[in-house]
Amino acid sequence: MAISGDHMLAPAHAHLNLVGWVTMALFGLYYTLTPSAAATGLAKIHLGLAVAGVVVMVPGIAMVLKGGGDGIAAAGSMLTAASMLVFLYTVFKHGLGKQA
Repeated sequence: MAISGDHMLAPAHAHLNLVGWVTMALFGLYYTLTPSAAATGLAKIHLGLAVAGVVVMVPGIAMVLKGGGDGIAAAGSMLTAASMLVFLYTVFKHGLGKQA
């Protein structure tokens, strides 16, 4: 974007950074600190939803910015929201830190 001077896709870039990197890093940190939560099947579902959300949402946002419809971006947003709800449930269920 800097070289071309075209910042039209900046919102897609921002979502990729925040949802694709920052939240994934926080999820990874939590699961590293709480291995009992990481060992569950729900953690695998969470990973699948989180990755699918990023993979669908970011190109969907780019498509909207280029003048396309918003259905794919909305689907990605719903997947991302679902992954965050699963994560919230996981944190409440397992707490933080190693469990015996």
